[in-house]
Formats: sequence, C-alpha cells, structure tokens
Amino acid sequence: MTRLVLARLNHETNTFSPAPTPLAAFAPKWGADALAATNGYPAAIGAFHAFAHRIGAKIEVPLIAHAMPSGPVEDDAFEAMAQAILSAVERGCDGILLDLHGAMVTRSYDDGEGALLARIRAAAPGVPIGVALDLHGNITQAMLDNCDVIVGFKTYPHIDMVETGDHVTRLFQTLLAGGPHPATALCHPPMLAATLCMNTSTDCAMTDLIALARQAETRPGVQAVTVFGGFPIADLAETGLSIVAVADTPECAASVARELGREAWRRREEYVYHEAPLPESIARAAALADGWAPVLLLDHGDNCMSGGSCDVMDVLEELLAGGHDGIMVGPIADAQTVAQLFNVGKGAVIEIALGNKTAAEGLPPPRPPLRLKGRVTALSDGRYRVSGPIYNGQELCMGRAAAFDIGAARIVICEQPHEPLDLGVFTGLDLDLAGVRFLHLKSRMYCRPVFEPLAAAVVECASSGVTSSDYDLFAFRKLTRPIYPLDLDCAWKG
Repeated sequence: MTRLVLARLNHETNTFSPAPTPLAAFAPKWGADALAATNGYPAAIGAFHAFAHRIGAKIEVPLIAHAMPSGPVEDDAFEAMAQAILSAVERGCDGILLDLHGAMVTRSYDDGEGALLARIRAAAPGVPIGVALDLHGNITQAMLDNCDVIVGFKTYPHIDMVETGDHVTRLFQTLLAGGPHPATALCHPPMLAATLCMNTSTDCAMTDLIALARQAETRPGVQAVTVFGGFPIADLAETGLSIVAVADTPECAASVARELGREAWRRREEYVYHEAPLPESIARAAALADGWAPVLLLDHGDNCMSGGSCDVMDVLEELLAGGHDGIMVGPIADAQTVAQLFNVGKGAVIEIALGNKTAAEGLPPPRPPLRLKGRVTALSDGRYRVSGPIYNGQELCMGRAAAFDIGAARIVICEQPHEPLDLGVFTGLDLDLAGVRFLHLKSRMYCRPVFEPLAAAVVECASSGVTSSDYDLFAFRKLTRPIYPLDLDCAWKG
C-alpha cells in the first residue's frame, strides 16, 4: 500500500514586526488530531487528504500548524514542528505532500521553507515531494532544489487554496506512478511588488500576469506556472516578485519563467502603490458615506495578515477628530484593556486607554493610547465559525473579546491580533451593521470577500503601523539591491 506523509506548516513572517511567534501561536495539532483535522480542511492539505483517500493510500499527518503573520518564528518552535515532519518521513514513505507558505523566517533561518525542505530531502532522497505555496512567498532556489512539484495560489484574496492543492496532486500522481520528474525554474526580476497591487479581483497588472500564467499552462510540456507576488515587508536577500515554472524540460521551464518575468518587469510601475495621506482618505470616505451602506475603511498600515499589532489608533482617532459618528471598528488587539473590561463586566461605564501600546524597532514610537469613555455592551470568548470563502467552516478565535460603545463608535476589542475574515467578529458580540456609516477594519485584503459586497465603497487608509505600504519606512539590510522601486534607476535585462 502506498504510504504518504502530509503536513501543513504555515507562517508569513514580517521581519519588522514586534509580534513574537512562539509555538503556541501556531496552535499546532499533532498526530491523530492532525489527521482528523485534515479531512475537509479548507486549504491545500484538505486536497492532499482527498487525493490520498482516492488512491487508497495509508496516510500519516504529523502536523497541522498555522500562525497569523508576525515576527520571526522562535527556533524552538520551528525545530519542534520540523522534527515532527522529519520523524514521520524517516519512518518510511512513498511520497510527501506539504502545505507551506513560502515566506517563513525563523530566528536562525531566513529561508524557513528552504531549510525544512533540505532536511526532508536529505532524509528521503528520491521520494517525491510536492509543495503548495502562498502567492506571497519569497521564493528561493533552495525551495526548488529540494522538491519535485511546486505550485502557488493564483488568487488574492486567496480563494483557491484547495484548488492549488488539487493542482499539486495532479502532477504528483505521475511521480507516484514512476513517471519522469519535471524540471523547475525560477525567475526573480529585481522588483518589490506592493501587496495592494496584487488584488486579483480587480483589473491590474497582477491579474493580467496570472492570466498569462494560466495560458502558459495550456502549452505542451508546461505543467504549472505560478506568479509569486512576494511578501515585501521581509528583509531577505530574495524578497520580491518571482515566477516559478514546472515543465517537462529545463529549457521549457526556464523559457516560460523568463517570459513572464520580463512581462512583470515591463509593467513594474503598475506594482507600485501610492498611498494617500490619512486625512485625505477620511475626507473621501465622508463624501462617499450615503447612510444606506457603510464605507469600508481598510487600515493597511496595521494589517493583521501582514504582521501588524492591530493596536494603532490613527484611523479611529482621525474619524473622531473630524466629528464623525456611526463608526464600527474591529477588532483592536489590546489584552490589557480586555482584562479591564472583563473585570468591570457587561453594562459598566468606564474610561479606557485604548491601543498604541506596541513599539516596533526602527519605526517612530507610538503616540499615547486613545482615551475613550463608554459602556461595555458584550463579552465573549472570541470564538466564531467562518461562513465566508476563506477558511470556510473553520472555528477561529481572537482571544477573549469585548464590545465597547462610546456613542460615536462601537468597538470590538480582543486579546490578540486577528484578521476580520467574517461577520462573526461582530455578530459574536451582538453587533450588526445596521446604521453603520463607517466600518473600520484592521485589514488589507482578506476581509474583502465578505465585507466588500456589504459596503457602499472601499477606502484604503494609511496608518503608522508596521505593515505600511510605504517601503521607504523600513531599514532593509539584507535585501538584494538595487531593486525597484527603492532604486528607481534599477536596470534588468531579463
């Protein structure tokens, strides 16, 4: 009987983020618990499990672990998770399928995935290895050298995670049957693509480039082509946009990767995001607020899913200073304030000092916390089940949470940074969107599939957080230079 090892280890690392990433941040499931969770999991590993079941394989799942984006992964956490996978591989297997990210940095390894894959390849030489990656991976040659099949998402927000896993298994099945190993090629034009310029639900250069990748996959001999936008807020030599092609021959793979890399470079100016000053964005939102549906205000400078602390109060402070009301905000991560609100209880009226409590090395110190007086209207354990397309059906938790009403605004405050993937972050605290004029979320993109259809308009708001879209704010030391647009005179012949 065919024996397969499946695992998920997923982290997008913001090397500038002050948020720590210990083992507990991954909420890891091990062994039997991981195997049970894999069935129907709404990511690539769910597709891996379905594939293994279809072919009647014996399955071992040593690990499922996913942490919200944050700072570098602690070494003991990485070693514990890597060793769990290695131990399963060393027990013997016919194939390995891994659901990874592509932008994981640890305290000791800038290329976490490359280090993990090198260990696995050394432990199982000749055993087929298939890997699914996030569109925001910072891809290295070490990743390609130590696996056989590599495919990344083609959507952002990522609604094709399961489909990507299916693509990996289609190519992987040929290897299990003894077919020839494909060739892989990497093309890395020297450019940082802004995350807000990667929205594949809009007409943009990224959407067009991915369409070219899909077209290339229809050519004879081409098995997979992925446009990796990269995760730009990471100080690594390889940070930036890249193309990975999987094909029958090295020449074919290299040709396709270079072709798309040249097209990305040709349109490089379209991957630069020009942010508006925050007062200008708030004024625009006020002009768009019609009272029938909320204007969605997305704080991309303090975005949870890029490693933000979720406690920068710039946007709410600007709204309140302008005299605006009908505001709903959340979730704001402030464990100290949550403890205070739980202590006084539901119904209590209290003054709090909210947010602006997390300093980031290299960035200006935060302003004083925002002092607000209001009523505690609800308390909860912060758990809810996702009904939207991203991680559909999964139970998520933002830590203990409270709803705080100051009159002009209703605020969800929670214990830990959390991406608002679903209305559950509000409905779990008895809040709805009725009468809301401004819905302010600590998010850049992942909230959009659920909240954008409910909004009158979307306004992106720049704050002073550690996920700013102004890359000139960050002190890159390892990044390979020159690179566009940090170096506008950067040249590349492709």
